[in-house]
Amino acid sequence: MVENISSDYDVKCETHACKTYPAITDSERGEIFCGGCGLILVQNMLDTSSENNGYTQEDFMKLARTGPGISLTMHDKGLSTVIGANRDSSGNALPSKTKYEFNRLRTWDQRSKSRKTATLSKAFTLLHGMKTKLGIPDNVVENAAYIYRKIASARLTRGRTMASLVSASLYAACRENNIPRTLDDIASAGNIERRILSRDLRTIIKKLGLNLNQYDTASFISKISNNMNLKEKTKRDAFEILRKCENKEITAGKHPVAQAAASLYISCVLNGEKISQKRFAVESGVSDVTIRNRAVLIKKTLKLDE
Repeated sequence: MVENISSDYDVKCETHACKTYPAITDSERGEIFCGGCGLILVQNMLDTSSENNGYTQEDFMKLARTGPGISLTMHDKGLSTVIGANRDSSGNALPSKTKYEFNRLRTWDQRSKSRKTATLSKAFTLLHGMKTKLGIPDNVVENAAYIYRKIASARLTRGRTMASLVSASLYAACRENNIPRTLDDIASAGNIERRILSRDLRTIIKKLGLNLNQYDTASFISKISNNMNLKEKTKRDAFEILRKCENKEITAGKHPVAQAAASLYISCVLNGEKISQKRFAVESGVSDVTIRNRAVLIKKTLKLDE
């Protein structure tokens, strides 16, 4: 009798004439059969070998034995059925008549997809493009795809562009995961107006009941200083200035990017780095007047002019 998925593979054929013959293991088919009569003793064996490592896309396609994992950033979550090449299970070419039938099946499989599937496919293609432009981590993109699916399920897409809703979903995901990206960064990557992005963002926050935390100001200090190639001591002093401002409770209600830019500007002045407020305004996306007002308040509160 054939055994199904057994963990004990110490088996022998019970036929009297085959007791002297060894059991042969076929790893490709997952079977153990008798070396004398060919009787299958175990089938559907568990594959306990390690997965092959591929460090490039080409190696992954050649060596991987399984498909990609389930992902919300795919329109079908990676679970769709794909009609493969024109070959049977043994690798032989299909007859011309069968090949024609499978070509027709592929055509109707493509045509039978719903409009929602096609819309999700376009939206997630745009989302992946914005991910590349902004350098967003994969977990944040997964969160953004989840938010967009909730938007589509709540039927909030009517009267709103796909680009603005995808951008709003990505900004909301960045806020939830504390990834420092401003509205201007998201609007520029999505090629939409900032006011439209703000409007749609307010809509999805209200309709979906999202609770977005305020950005950590320290993350913007790291971002701005890295973009401007500032000294490490300047960055550390800016963190210290920000910590003192939080202890004095003068950061509440203030724009986090403006607060970070002002802290960096004061740190540059203290460390002898001659960088204008205008350049900080360009890098941070905040007006130089706002940075100047925040810097004056910080100097007055912390008494840095003395």
